[in-house]
Amino acid sequence: MVTISHHHHHESITESATDKVAVLLMGYGEVESYEDFANYNEQALNLLTAKFAPVPSWIYPPLAKLLAMFDLHEWGHQHGNFISPHNQIFEQQRAGIEHKLQDKWGDRVKVFKSFNFCQPFLPEQVLANIKAEGFSKILIYPLLVVDSIFTSGIAVEQVNKALANLGNHDSHWVKNIRYIPSFFNESAYIQLLAEMVEQKIIQELSQAHLPSRIGIILMNHGCPHKAKGFTSGIDESQALYELVRAELITKYPLISVGWLNHDTPLIEWTQPNVKLAAENLIELGADAILMMPIGFATENHETILDVDHIIHNLQHRHKTINFVKMPCVNDSDKFLTMAAGWAEKHIDSLITEEGFSINPELATLKAKAHHHHH
Repeated sequence: MVTISHHHHHESITESATDKVAVLLMGYGEVESYEDFANYNEQALNLLTAKFAPVPSWIYPPLAKLLAMFDLHEWGHQHGNFISPHNQIFEQQRAGIEHKLQDKWGDRVKVFKSFNFCQPFLPEQVLANIKAEGFSKILIYPLLVVDSIFTSGIAVEQVNKALANLGNHDSHWVKNIRYIPSFFNESAYIQLLAEMVEQKIIQELSQAHLPSRIGIILMNHGCPHKAKGFTSGIDESQALYELVRAELITKYPLISVGWLNHDTPLIEWTQPNVKLAAENLIELGADAILMMPIGFATENHETILDVDHIIHNLQHRHKTINFVKMPCVNDSDKFLTMAAGWAEKHIDSLITEEGFSINPELATLKAKAHHHHH
């Protein structure tokens, strides 16, 4: 097994797989062809909804087709054949992070994008490419949503399933692995979000609205309260909100979390939702409402269409209120620099540590022996 010490690994570049790291950058992915709606929904139902909704699995295929009809109506008819910019932005994030990492490590590091629900970038498809390109060390890096354990957990679930299917019986090709669970408490991210909000206020609201009358809704990815024992990401999302609010509240006292929930029947979702948060701030005297997604790193249909619907509904009821919608951090250079930085220590460890050797057959033998013993 070839290893490279911290002292000289920047000088010594070899083609050995143990010196190379594949960064698996993971997002949801969104449909670019309306024909894919049903397939997308079925995968999302199986991976996400199954963990918190009391719905039998046989109902997923027909339910996915029914949801696809609603999606087609919303995206196609209501929004003029809307196509989500998510995949394009995510590719720009991938390329930007790779460029910054390759400045340090050259082609020993390569960033691969993977989408939870969209072919041809499903984790199993991308991991097969990683294996074919000779990488044996992997950094799993979920990027789209900041709520950590629950949403990022499905990324690990898919990776584990793929690694089980792609492994050899007696020796696994993966020699080391690392994981970035979330960046909800990274100070650079928190500072960036606060700066973006303040800049937007200066640009669009400061001349016409008193700071105490500018309502700020910091939007998180909605979370179910009960998820069959899974930690649903509420704690991380709430902590992110509190940290960003602390940066802004002395100047702008009207701040609320707003959860972008999926209004699923029988499920208790995080509150207040974005609409209720806005109503609450208006009641407290806000004459402008600024909505900033903090729990999403990449623009998607939730931060665009869902927020547009909410604003349209609110504007109809509050005609004198000024509503301002902000984008996610997306591919801003500041964000890509910090996102690459969060990966660096893990890549350094993967490159310098000696890889392990896993024999999957031993796990089966041990499990059988344990069962036989009992």
